Amino acid sequence: MTTATTDKMTFTDEGFQALLASTNQPAWLADQRKLAWNTFNELPWPNNKDEEWMRTDIRMFKLEKFSIAASESDATIESANVLAQGVELAGSLSFQGGKCQTNKSLDQRWIDKGVIFGNLADVANEHSELVEKYLNKLVDPNIDRFSALHAASWTSGTFLYVPRNVVLDQPIHTSSLMRDGECDFGHTLIIIEEGAEATVLAESASDSEASTGLHCGGIEIFVGDRANLRYVNLQDWSQKVWHFAHQKATVGKDSNLQWTVGALGSKLAKVNQHVDLTGTGANSQVNGVMFTEKKQHLSYHTLQRHVAPHCNSDFLYKAALQDSSRTVWRGMIKVDEGAQKTDGFQRNDNLLLSTKARADSIPGLEIEADDVRCTHGSTSGRVDEELIFYAMARGFTRKEAIRSIVIGFFQQVFDRVTIESVREALGDAIAHRVREYE
Repeated sequence: MTTATTDKMTFTDEGFQALLASTNQPAWLADQRKLAWNTFNELPWPNNKDEEWMRTDIRMFKLEKFSIAASESDATIESANVLAQGVELAGSLSFQGGKCQTNKSLDQRWIDKGVIFGNLADVANEHSELVEKYLNKLVDPNIDRFSALHAASWTSGTFLYVPRNVVLDQPIHTSSLMRDGECDFGHTLIIIEEGAEATVLAESASDSEASTGLHCGGIEIFVGDRANLRYVNLQDWSQKVWHFAHQKATVGKDSNLQWTVGALGSKLAKVNQHVDLTGTGANSQVNGVMFTEKKQHLSYHTLQRHVAPHCNSDFLYKAALQDSSRTVWRGMIKVDEGAQKTDGFQRNDNLLLSTKARADSIPGLEIEADDVRCTHGSTSGRVDEELIFYAMARGFTRKEAIRSIVIGFFQQVFDRVTIESVREALGDAIAHRVREYE
């Protein structure tokens, strides 16, 4: 393999100007980037004095070790393709080092119906007014320094637009691969209009366990009235990748969003995942599985915000931890004053596979309406030795027994996933990581 290296564009004013000069983009997008870059320079890095970051230490993170532009290669690297095995796809995108590598275009029948799918950087030029209407409307670049950095520096990403009453009955698949030393600032923008329906499978991975890297991403999802979206996101970066992301969805009247997250990789992850139920009768189901090992630190902060009345939100995250790893989950159900007849549920369960592992679980409620039903809960515990003995008495090895217990622990989440390939991929990814219980 021969590799040609571009001049590095560091995260400095000079590097940012070089990025602007190298990017073919509409004027409004360049202006957005400049504003975000100014915000990035004005804001400090989060620290443990901030309530949201008090359990996540990023003092070892050094942005200057990375560059805006990744090295370019004359060889195409096969991207991760776990979720879509055996699935007939409507279209697919693959990215490597934050750059679009391959694009399997939509069938003409979907194009004729007005569906738009492609690399966000390209679509921003081809459908400028549409992208301008939605981009950065949910994820505010002013949230913190990472959101500003992302809004200023993203170079590619996934764009999907499904027009009114169009049912995209085959899944869309996207994959992102990161090689050693690369950055990924990919942005996902999904718009499902009134009465439309789609399924999106997205996954990320590193090319080796030793690959270092930085992911600073954003996801924005718009689900229109009476629309349906299933979105699956499997994160399996190497355990030397820093992973920061802001992810937000808004759900309209009588609509349904099923959002499934698999969080397995990264050295340190700090992810904010928010769902706003803005239309009467909106429904959301958020499912998550986390598996950590060695010294991984995964921090997920979630918000289920009920803005309109008669909405339902169902949240279930499960985590299993090995070695000296740590998870932090901080969840909130927020019910606005006018959101009467709300039904909100959140639960976080943690299975500790080591005496050195630690799971911090902080559920919360903030209710301003008086006619609601909201419940939350959290459990943490270790593997029951009696269960291990029971399985071993029936011919399992100790490792096999622990593996079956762990998979059984996650089964409640797996059962919610209606796509067989996704269930199998999540189960297999977790199973091969399980070691003997300490």
